[in-house]
Amino acid sequence: MRGEYKVPGGKLVVVDLETRDGRLADVRLSGDFFLEPDEALEDINAALEGLPVEASVTKLAEAIDGALDDDVALIGFSSSAVGIAVRRALGKATGWADHTFEVIPAVTMDPLMHVALDEVIPEQVASGQRGPTLRFWDWDSPLVVIGTFQSVRNEIDPEGAERYGIGIARRISGGGAMFMEPGNCITYSLVVPSSLVEGLSFEQSYRFLDDWVLGALRELGINADYVPLNDIVSDKGKIAGAAQKRFANGVMLHHVTMSYDIDADKMLQVLRIGREKLSDKGTKSANKRVDPLRSQTQMARMDIIEAFIKHFEGRYDTEQSSYTDAELAQAEELVATKFATDAWTNRVP
Repeated sequence: MRGEYKVPGGKLVVVDLETRDGRLADVRLSGDFFLEPDEALEDINAALEGLPVEASVTKLAEAIDGALDDDVALIGFSSSAVGIAVRRALGKATGWADHTFEVIPAVTMDPLMHVALDEVIPEQVASGQRGPTLRFWDWDSPLVVIGTFQSVRNEIDPEGAERYGIGIARRISGGGAMFMEPGNCITYSLVVPSSLVEGLSFEQSYRFLDDWVLGALRELGINADYVPLNDIVSDKGKIAGAAQKRFANGVMLHHVTMSYDIDADKMLQVLRIGREKLSDKGTKSANKRVDPLRSQTQMARMDIIEAFIKHFEGRYDTEQSSYTDAELAQAEELVATKFATDAWTNRVP
């Protein structure tokens, strides 16, 4: 059995192994990482030998750490990375190459439908009705989408929202508010099996799942990187924020909203963005946090989305897809019974 794991921003870790009587056997670690001293490679192999095949990434990493002297240096990888490679070898964890991803291009609809589809599509992936899915949003009316734990009164200025006719909705994932007018940002949702992020911390999973879009941005001439926990930034400022929801059915939702051409003055009249929110952003005003993709690429918004799709398709095994009538019908029902209701929107007043 063989498992491979490429550490985001780091090196490739490869583990070959066999199993005997429910335990790891003949474990052989390799890769393009650096390890000092050389003899520590055998210590890592020996630490894994005989461990139960059901051992978690945490338990595998603990065994490795416990076997290594304090002066051993793992460069470009970690004990957890080795654990992930082991889990992949055993078929307990998966990599990008283990899946075919369905890609749904941007479809214009009521933004509440997209909020609802973030609940519908994970159910479809979990039940096997569709494969892991990357889908892009497009919408026909303005909306502020707040995180599931945010307070409406703390985040939204009702007078500003009413003045500009901007609705309010609560999504199922955490994180901050998304100020969405038609054409002002780029939003996508990625639904994957939890096995793809097996062994990764929440912080690690954000960067791991968006590594592809960092590559796409670099192809467009934007030097972008991740700033923990969930921000994508360039050397000119913040570009995007991400949010996640992990479901008990074995799938997870990861979605990102990127600034394209946001009216910052209007946003400040609708959203309450205080000094505490900005305290770790290195800026004194929210206007300076908005760094539209338009100014950095000089490209039309849909051209950027097409470039993102092309990059994703060039990187992974994909197939074009679309929403089914059943999925849209289920989303419409969820809008009516949940996402458009005051009870859900004001769940945290």
